[in-house]
Amino acid sequence: MSYLQLTNVEKRFGSSHVIKGIDLKIEKGEFVVFVGPSGCGKSTLLRMIAGLTEIDGGSLQLDGRDITRLPSSKRDLAMVFQSYALYPHMSVYDNMSFALRLANVDKKTIDDKVQRAAQILNLTQYLQRTPKELSGGQRQRVAIGRAIVRAPKVFLFDEPLSNLDAALRGQTRVEIAKLHRDLGATTIYVTHDQVEAMTLADRVVVLRDGRIEQVGSPLELYDRPANQFVAQFIGMPQMNIIDTASLPAVNSLVGAEAGHDGFVGVRPENVVVKAAGEGRLAGRVELIESLGSNTLIYANVPGSKPAGVQIVAAQNTRTRLHLGDPVGLDIAPSSFHLFNRQGQTVAHA
Repeated sequence: MSYLQLTNVEKRFGSSHVIKGIDLKIEKGEFVVFVGPSGCGKSTLLRMIAGLTEIDGGSLQLDGRDITRLPSSKRDLAMVFQSYALYPHMSVYDNMSFALRLANVDKKTIDDKVQRAAQILNLTQYLQRTPKELSGGQRQRVAIGRAIVRAPKVFLFDEPLSNLDAALRGQTRVEIAKLHRDLGATTIYVTHDQVEAMTLADRVVVLRDGRIEQVGSPLELYDRPANQFVAQFIGMPQMNIIDTASLPAVNSLVGAEAGHDGFVGVRPENVVVKAAGEGRLAGRVELIESLGSNTLIYANVPGSKPAGVQIVAAQNTRTRLHLGDPVGLDIAPSSFHLFNRQGQTVAHA
């Protein structure tokens, strides 16, 4: 049996069926990320694992023990919230030790655990400060430290970086990855940011409308998405999805069967921009996003619809193109995905 196992887990809020029979196995020491758009059920599922939201159907097993109906305090889990949830009148030390003091753990053990957690998270010099004297990133580390001192079987993170600015998000993401490596703890992490999912996870669980769309390593999902939804959700910028009805020439361009009626998916980094007249597709530049290390070129290709078809190309060099310039486009060989009209994958290059 897996370390943490969800079997046909369901949740309803009135007439709304928000979690629709989730089956998932998580191994000891894994870092698993729940990812999906807002409203997909990822935070609800995490709260059900934590015991903060009641499970209406199915079962939850942790380390061979059924915890489906146990209160959160008895599940041996620790949760880090999006909003930090620190006691504003308490010092960092008191915030981190509070749960242990409630459990009547002896002072020496408490001090050892708090000092160790503070050392891991570079908080030792801030132990006597209150939360208002800390930055957002430091407050989030205090919340993580409060979870570490409990030494739970599973760490649960609910979008812990969403309140931080971009620089702090990147820094704290690295710290969480190092923390997982150092502690070897089983971790479930919820985010809507697919960059966090790709960089942190051993396995990613992609959710939509209360169901699992696909489970796999980040690169498995990137290279072999099960459907159009996963293909577009994983990867930044998004995969180009080209309707063969709007641009019939795309079938011959990628070597697909002429009779394929559906969608062709191509990652922007596999679209090659050439001089006008050189590519097998002709387009015109609509937008250029210069990001320093790479450049995104949005081109409009005439098709069967008046508005044409937008195709995005990503290149790691700068461009001399300007808005309105004509360009040629090609697609790198063996770099496409075919989807049917229902959005399911029918072939990978």
